[in-house]
Amino acid sequence: MKCPYCGYAESKVVDSRSTEDNMSIRRRRECLKCNKRYTTYEKVENVPILVIKKNMNREYFDRTKIINGLIKACQKRPVSRHQIESIADEIEKTINNQMLTEVHSEYIGEMIMESLKNIDEVSYVRFASVYRQFKDINTFMEEIKNLISDK
Repeated sequence: MKCPYCGYAESKVVDSRSTEDNMSIRRRRECLKCNKRYTTYEKVENVPILVIKKNMNREYFDRTKIINGLIKACQKRPVSRHQIESIADEIEKTINNQMLTEVHSEYIGEMIMESLKNIDEVSYVRFASVYRQFKDINTFMEEIKNLISDK
């Protein structure tokens, strides 16, 4: 960090604390050359994530779409709103931790199904039937057989 007074590149941090909104860190620094103090703010850079749809169109990642799909799949099932939020949080965190700027919608769908499989099998089959676009009852039965054989 360059000193705003003398331009020297070295400084030491005297004090660090979160801002009121907890979205950045306020740091008091002291220049190692002129000993003057100044304040800097640090915040996480948000890199937008693009989702590549099946038709190859791209759109911004939208966590609410995941939540809405999960709510529909879990309707009238013993899955809490907290569990739904946790799935969405975990998926978003996984994508961010992998430092991906583009992700295929299929990857997101598979992560959702894997999470649902561990929470509620009926919700899993509901989500899979829409996500994988089951054409007939045989496709539906095949998915249920796979679910039973995975146990």
